[in-house]
Amino acid sequence: MHSSHAGVLKWRHLWSATTMRWSPAAHDIAFTRRIYSWFFSSGKCVPIIRGLGVYQQAMDFLLERLGEGHWVHIFPEGKVNMTLERMRLKWGVGRLVYDSSVCPIVLPFYHVGMDRVLPNHPPYIPRIGRWVTVVVGEPLDFRAEVEEMRRRNEDPAYARRHITDRIQEELGHLREHAEELHAKLMAEKGEMWKPAVHGRKEGCA
Repeated sequence: MHSSHAGVLKWRHLWSATTMRWSPAAHDIAFTRRIYSWFFSSGKCVPIIRGLGVYQQAMDFLLERLGEGHWVHIFPEGKVNMTLERMRLKWGVGRLVYDSSVCPIVLPFYHVGMDRVLPNHPPYIPRIGRWVTVVVGEPLDFRAEVEEMRRRNEDPAYARRHITDRIQEELGHLREHAEELHAKLMAEKGEMWKPAVHGRKEGCA
């Protein structure tokens, strides 16, 4: 998980090995050196290998954690969004919901401004005094839909896509709300800010 969670959780949650989240992390970024592997593994990050698809071992591991009632935090775009465009969410998001033995409650949230706190280009130096807007949506309960799709013996690929599309739609609404609030906040602080041009393009296939 990126550092945005530190601003919305209490320290006792951040430092608790029991309540802290599990999170997938790119194998080719977070696990390239022994020290990196130790650091991210200690933070309950699970190496995801790009290109292995939704049925790779790391996804199975995360499904086991969900079935045990643990919190799993995901980056639904599956990459760092350098251009801030609207990207298609990865279908592994839908698999984590559909294939879990205990259907998880999905809590979507969107934040604006983290790229000014920690830029996505070198030098990667955190900046202080920057404003971040975080909008948390309503919990999404997929239990009824999952039960119905399983009763119909629905194609798993369709089920994953359907659930992912629902989450993507909700994140789209949260993004618009977050951008609107952030623009107002920046105006109050005497700064000009507007969403990136790419952010107005829909990237869904």
